[in-house]
Amino acid sequence: MRYTWPSFLCLAVLIFVTRSANGEFQTLAHLRPKASDETQAKAVSGLLARLLGNWSRDFVVSVNRTLSKDGLDVCELRSTENHQVVAVGSTGVALAAGINHYLKYYCRCHVSWWGDQLRVPRPLPHITGVLRINTQHRFRYYQNVCTQSYSTVWWDWPRWQREIDWMALSGINLPLAFNGQEALWQQVYLSLGLSKKEVDEFFTGPAFLAWNRMGNLFEWAGPLPESWHIKQLSLQSKILDRMRAFGMIPVLPAFSGIVPHGITRLFPQANVTKLGPWSHFNCSYSCATVLDPRDPLFRRIGALFLSLVVKEFGTDHIYNTDTFNEMSPSSSEPTYLASVSRAIFATMTSVDTEAVWLMQGWLFFSDPDFWKPPQVRALLHGVPLGRMIVLDLFAESAPVFPLTRSFYGQPFIWCMLHNFGGNFGLFGAVERINSGPFEALRFPNSTLVGLGVAPEGIGQNPVVYDLMTEMAWRRGPVDLAEWASQYAARRYGSQEASLSVAWQLLFRSVYNCTIPGYKSHNHSPLVRRPSLKMQTDVWYDPADIYEAWRLLFSVASTMVSVETFQHDLVDVTRQAIELLTTEYYKEIRDAFKAQNLPDLLQAGGVLVYGLLPDLDRVLSSDAHFLLGAWLEQARSLAAGEREAQLYEVNARNQITLWGPDGEILDYANKQWAGLVQDYYLQRWDLFVSTLVGCVEHGRPFSQDAFNQAALQVEKDFVYNRRKYPAQPSGDTYAIVRRIFLRYYPNAKKRMMTR
Repeated sequence: MRYTWPSFLCLAVLIFVTRSANGEFQTLAHLRPKASDETQAKAVSGLLARLLGNWSRDFVVSVNRTLSKDGLDVCELRSTENHQVVAVGSTGVALAAGINHYLKYYCRCHVSWWGDQLRVPRPLPHITGVLRINTQHRFRYYQNVCTQSYSTVWWDWPRWQREIDWMALSGINLPLAFNGQEALWQQVYLSLGLSKKEVDEFFTGPAFLAWNRMGNLFEWAGPLPESWHIKQLSLQSKILDRMRAFGMIPVLPAFSGIVPHGITRLFPQANVTKLGPWSHFNCSYSCATVLDPRDPLFRRIGALFLSLVVKEFGTDHIYNTDTFNEMSPSSSEPTYLASVSRAIFATMTSVDTEAVWLMQGWLFFSDPDFWKPPQVRALLHGVPLGRMIVLDLFAESAPVFPLTRSFYGQPFIWCMLHNFGGNFGLFGAVERINSGPFEALRFPNSTLVGLGVAPEGIGQNPVVYDLMTEMAWRRGPVDLAEWASQYAARRYGSQEASLSVAWQLLFRSVYNCTIPGYKSHNHSPLVRRPSLKMQTDVWYDPADIYEAWRLLFSVASTMVSVETFQHDLVDVTRQAIELLTTEYYKEIRDAFKAQNLPDLLQAGGVLVYGLLPDLDRVLSSDAHFLLGAWLEQARSLAAGEREAQLYEVNARNQITLWGPDGEILDYANKQWAGLVQDYYLQRWDLFVSTLVGCVEHGRPFSQDAFNQAALQVEKDFVYNRRKYPAQPSGDTYAIVRRIFLRYYPNAKKRMMTR
């Protein structure tokens, strides 16, 4: 739907009134760091001490908020005669990001989720004049509401401290802070008169809380123990203190209207709606009860909760809640949709008159048949312009801002979603990351106020996040080939030409998906329940992966002691095996269709007795690819064995069945040692054995019968309580060498015969 000329003029006037001369929304001007300059500088000093040890004394750091004349973060660095670096930032985050730029581009160092390379030259490389690092973007957002479940659910304070350090170094100043909210919701609902049983039946288990918070899921894998609430409240306090000390602006939770079903017992006259099932769940665990925003009870509950949030956590005046996440509203009438957002925002402002609502824009992408222009405009305009920030969540692949004329005047943040379910697998859309943010800035009447990183799961593909977080501090696109070469040099601390070429190959292929709307779920046959109709296409040339693998292996004997190199050697080997699995699957499928038993046995034997066990062995050799570490983290949060078993089942179920009977099967698949051996391999063994039996006895293959047998294998894994190593074992180089010599010649031959 296009604007009529008068309505477009009206919108332009509203935007002009809301925004200041430099393009910043005046309504967002109060979203500023609360910590003093001294506190922020002290936080960065602590970060540097954790990162560099005694060498951190070579950096003289301070924060001076007057350094920024336009409200946009800036850092200035200069060298001294005694080889120190003096760094001054307008905020702690700006200071940390500026120092990280110096470490990356002057010292050729690297910090990531999985490994650091911090061989800092001595003396420190000299800066000529003043090095000024600044940003065009007021906000740099981080996290997806799902990240809390797919990645951070089992984290303790040391792991959170490391992550907040990474945020600061990456220039993040607007992070989601959602821990501990269930403890407050429990207080709200018990104070209203719900029973403890009704509250317990409302919350899911820890690994599924993200979808409980969005109203998708209830009770499954619960209940939440009281010790969970206590620990999460304590953890949230530490998280918020540290975020604020850096000058970050944490985003806290608010009420969207989802309530426990027991509300209907307490308030039988309340205007509630029962929504339909979510995803593949039935109403045993989904079908949310939604309180009508026009009901007086809506504001009462929302204000009770937000009052507790502010009392317990303090506030930086920005709150997140998401309406209708992957659920259709009960009415498409624009007046109704506007009343929903108006009521939610009124609940916020009844507690905090300076409240700003941060909303994920995923609903506009996920259900375009419902969210037509009148519906989108109504929901957005239920909130005064400039008092809502919309996350264009999947902008690197399917941006919504062009379709909505910059969200009809509401400020928005261009986000890279990148990862679904925390899947492993090399993936990126580097061309779109490199150009999209600048296109959003140039868009007519753009209301862009920031860039964001919003993956469902983290801990994979660190290169993509390195590139994306840099975009907020650049004035234009980079030369991707050159950037990839520099990345290799700083990640490994080496100028070895083979490493540069390998990363350029990866950047032009597996990291450059250009298919519009492509979701990076890992659909490899390796991690999916086998069938005769599995997806085998990829968006890149496998030959580039095999050649990058060869190049990494060619220098592995001397480089494998470098932590970052070892991780990437394992990761690229894993990707090569993933591709080879697809090739052997196609041979298995074709042999079965031809009823060729020798070829079926040959291909099936290589996969089940060779390739997948080899994959498990190489994953076992690196600390970042261990199922045991995930399970140990889960169990470590428990107050006793009963809780430990509950948390372990949560952890196992999420990465496999995702529900009692595989409702979202393998969505959160991972390639971890232990999971490959005892889950994926067992399914493939069953599949090959079933096909062999069908050929030998002249029976057709029944997918339904196989699915039932596979489900039993999957459930056995979830509940088998087997212990898995949480520490690596084996010689990575020796294992990779054996795998490379065994499979690379065949892979190369396959590429040559294509």
